[in-house]
Amino acid sequence: MSDALPSYAELLQRDDAPAGSAWGLFGADDDRGAVNLVSPDCVVEAARCVRRGVAFNLDYPLDAFPGPLRHRHRLQHHMHFLGARDDGSWGATDEPAGMVDDYLDGFYPQASSQLDGLRHVAHGVHGFYNRFPAARAIAAGDPGLGVNRWAERPLVARGVLVDVAGYREDLGRPLDHPAGEPIGVRLLEETLQHQKTTLLPGDALVLRTGYREFWTANRDDDAATSRMAGLEQTREVVAWLWDRRIPLVGCDNLAVEAVPPSPSCDLGDGPDGSLHVHLIALLGMVLGELWKLDELAADCAADGRYDFMLVSKPLNLVGGAGSPANATAVK
Repeated sequence: MSDALPSYAELLQRDDAPAGSAWGLFGADDDRGAVNLVSPDCVVEAARCVRRGVAFNLDYPLDAFPGPLRHRHRLQHHMHFLGARDDGSWGATDEPAGMVDDYLDGFYPQASSQLDGLRHVAHGVHGFYNRFPAARAIAAGDPGLGVNRWAERPLVARGVLVDVAGYREDLGRPLDHPAGEPIGVRLLEETLQHQKTTLLPGDALVLRTGYREFWTANRDDDAATSRMAGLEQTREVVAWLWDRRIPLVGCDNLAVEAVPPSPSCDLGDGPDGSLHVHLIALLGMVLGELWKLDELAADCAADGRYDFMLVSKPLNLVGGAGSPANATAVK
């Protein structure tokens, strides 16, 4: 199926759907998006990456990043003891007796290591992926286009770490987060060549920019941490990802793409010029943000292998616009 799909250049010529979109390619009612690119053979290939039996957690704690998106308030974790009553029912008690229960207040599923769901972003003119109605997209409990679709069939693929941060550090020219340095196709390909790594159709691209170190050094300065190196907002980058049949891009920064937008941006003006709109709303790709990649990167550098089995099981939140990534790399 992957070989039969049109190239990005061909998608730009569509007149039966928005130009540059994958709408309808996986079915008129498809609400899983580009994860359809991950065939059973791709999953088998992912399993072949497991040689040492070592697993890496790619998630930070749920409340690890308090800013700069301050509207995503820090969650409140409540715990209480439950004790048995005389009638056999259970109720709260001040004394530890029997079992502990807990719950969360103010939980934003995209406040830390996350997946952006297909409901997360709409195109300003064309709307949500695959013509999904806006009225349904804001209706809690409607299963269409929700992260529950990826929970029902979890994301399992061969992951490839593209350690741009490590490559640039080796060159003595670290990525410039304060300048929002754009990462274009040339730098991606240079890094892959340096790693002696090949991307295959259906692979998940895992991009390391070193943002965590920058964020830690500036954690109380929201204006500073709102800037970051990331993917360049160009058609060349979009074409590179689509033509390689990449269903998922997981990144260690806050937005996957460069912030502020690159001066070379040629995707459009305003919000519709963002990679989020073109990758999520038009192509149905999965974007992951704030992934914990340093430990994995150190191991990949040590053994010279940058591929692994990637498993990501989002919350089975019906109609969810996003979810904690629950991502694991296994080598």
